Amino acid sequence: MIAQVRGSLEEASLSSVVVDVGGVGFELGISGITAASLPALGQEVRLYTRMQVREDAWSLFGFATKEERTLFDHLVSVSGVGPKLALSVLSKFRVSELYAVVVTEDVKRMQSVPGVGKKTAQRLILELQSTFAKDKGLSGISAELPDQLPLAPRENGALADANAALLSMGFTPQEAELALAGYDDGQATTEEMLQGALKRLGMGA
Repeated sequence: MIAQVRGSLEEASLSSVVVDVGGVGFELGISGITAASLPALGQEVRLYTRMQVREDAWSLFGFATKEERTLFDHLVSVSGVGPKLALSVLSKFRVSELYAVVVTEDVKRMQSVPGVGKKTAQRLILELQSTFAKDKGLSGISAELPDQLPLAPRENGALADANAALLSMGFTPQEAELALAGYDDGQATTEEMLQGALKRLGMGA
């Protein structure tokens, strides 16, 4: 099993990267939050990985932290949740934010993830409640949370992450600033900001 890859970041987008490891380019699916943590193209990056082998494809997924990888493992173990939906959840919430959604049983907030309906949201919350209670790999995560739940939105954090992601993709600070103009109200996630910014820059669908 491939547990991690470390090499030069050759390509990066909101949903995938290519990492050159000793002359071999590994393509990995990633979440929007991992995308926001990437270094500039050409610099060294390390991603924790999971591989899924199917009859028609071998897919590799990369994560900025071990905690994110652990959550991915638990998410794809939930009935009806595949890698794409798991990455959507991880793009919407940081680990501590997802913890807040789960412990407060915030079904509506979980439904804000694209592709997640009410029944899936309820099932995810139920499954993840036992995950957070038992998984040693996520122990201590509650220490990241404030006394009051749910978490308040990370307004400046999301905007800063989106800006960092654009810079890592090779855009200039001026281009990133213009592309993110108007995203200062804290109502959009990092992924939503990036999608809008890339459209403004002529790279979105």
